[in-house]
Amino acid sequence: MAETILIQDETASDGCRSYLMAALSYLGILCFVPLLMSRDDEFVYFHAKQGLVLWMWSVLAMFALHLPGIGKWLFGFSSMGVLVLSVAGLASVALRRTWRLPLISYVVALI
Repeated sequence: MAETILIQDETASDGCRSYLMAALSYLGILCFVPLLMSRDDEFVYFHAKQGLVLWMWSVLAMFALHLPGIGKWLFGFSSMGVLVLSVAGLASVALRRTWRLPLISYVVALI
């Protein structure tokens, strides 16, 4: 009886770690932590790849600031898109789902 409770506690703490690592995926450069530390967990790896694409998009958006005229607009719309998709990814983790984010999933399929 005590052994089964111990096993359930270990899997519960591992599940909590899994969701925490998946949530880190959508917090900017912290996407590298789950990408490097939890390659065996498919749930975490799915979210880490989506978070990596979002981070790359945000870095590319910063380079758009150097474009004269349209750069600030492009940066603003890109930043809003990254923010909305990151919140959607965090909601996906909170609901324990693997939602494919629009536009992002096409790039993730190439990785």
